[in-house]
Amino acid sequence: MNNLTTDKLIRYIKILLIIYISFFGLLVMYSNFTDYASNYEYVGHVLSMDTTRNNPRLSYRAITSPMLHHRIYWLIITLEVTFTTYCLIGAYHLYRQINGSAEEFHEAKKFSLIGLMIGIFVYYVCLQVIGVEWFNMDTSQVWNAKDWARHIVDFLLPLLIFVALRTEH
Repeated sequence: MNNLTTDKLIRYIKILLIIYISFFGLLVMYSNFTDYASNYEYVGHVLSMDTTRNNPRLSYRAITSPMLHHRIYWLIITLEVTFTTYCLIGAYHLYRQINGSAEEFHEAKKFSLIGLMIGIFVYYVCLQVIGVEWFNMDTSQVWNAKDWARHIVDFLLPLLIFVALRTEH
């Protein structure tokens, strides 16, 4: 422990937090691939707006085509795989530079930061903005991922800031 400086500890913490969010991404990927039908059903109900408040002024927004449901779901899966892959690669690059200079460690953050931004796109833009604001997902009693997505963004955004901060000396 005598060789563990605060600077080195912060580097380890940044790596571990990226590994944690990568583990989350791996579990989401596993769920999407092993339980495609249930997750597809979720996406289909949100896009169809069939469980939201029946508002004729908003129903034109619904996407009822099963083919489009599959394509949109695969787009979401692809983004989640990309987010997870970038974070895993980012953790590897950070770990490789654990003993590097401050500049080398800072430059090793690129993949992690890209991965985190993709994650924020998926869970904030896709679910919270488009899902809630466009498809009224928050009015569904059954197919509502607003709070789930918010909790993820509540972890991703501070993590993005923490990792991006140049605290290394």
